[in-house]
Amino acid sequence: MSIELRGVLPPVPTPFGEDGEVAYNRLAENLQRWSRTDLSGYLVVGSTGECATLTEHEKLRLWEVARKHIPGEKRFIAGTGCESTRETIALTKQAAMIGAEAALVVTPWYYKGAMKSRELEVHFTAVADAAPIPILLYNVPQFTGVVIEPDAVAKLAGHPNIVGMKDSSGVMGTFAEFVRVTPPSFQLVVGTALTFYAGLCLGARGGILLLANIAPQECVLIHRLFEDGKHEEARRLQLRLMPLSRAIDSRFGIPGVKAAMSLRGYYGGPPRPPLLPLQPDETETVRTALGNAGLL
Repeated sequence: MSIELRGVLPPVPTPFGEDGEVAYNRLAENLQRWSRTDLSGYLVVGSTGECATLTEHEKLRLWEVARKHIPGEKRFIAGTGCESTRETIALTKQAAMIGAEAALVVTPWYYKGAMKSRELEVHFTAVADAAPIPILLYNVPQFTGVVIEPDAVAKLAGHPNIVGMKDSSGVMGTFAEFVRVTPPSFQLVVGTALTFYAGLCLGARGGILLLANIAPQECVLIHRLFEDGKHEEARRLQLRLMPLSRAIDSRFGIPGVKAAMSLRGYYGGPPRPPLLPLQPDETETVRTALGNAGLL
């Protein structure tokens, strides 16, 4: 089993109505608009998709809607990581039945003190052994408090069904070590736009970037310029987008990206409680950041 990861994929926000219910029709609308750009595919039910607030039924329905509206030439990755190995395997199998082409599996985090390399290796190996689709590791310590150490990644990269990893740590020294200890066939992607160009320089295949929800073509252009050897142009565009990425990704998070999407003409909508929408002054900060980036 294999999947090629190259280019830019957004981690799709889950749209909610004012009543807190998932607005599946809004997901379809957003996907149709994004698919008119050169994005390589989509991650559905990841961190930006507020996966921790979704029921299993909602996750399955989101994947069904996504599969229906994602064109065949674009990749469809499902976020299937759960706290137990057993549940992760079951959910990954269901995602595969719906049509996901790969599964992004986050580290279990509730018992974070016990999530050492041995536990993570056993967990991910069991998932990969049972999964009917390729597995991508997901390192996001700022959310989970769990770090996948490079030695564990090196071992897991030898599994034929573990084909890559999304690293959202934003720590370039760690990312470089992941590149160093894994074979060239292991597909590493950057998980934050703040370090996208730097990650490409170190060997990333692409990025699964929150910023791509609101600036898809700009994120794609960084990758294209890099691939074409136009490093100075790619670097300048990276620097232009960094204040916006810092405001959205680092400061305001999911409520921020939803506000920015609304300002850009997508459906953002409210986050699901306990997350709250931005205050008016915070929305103005996002508006200013979009304007300064040339996106309004």
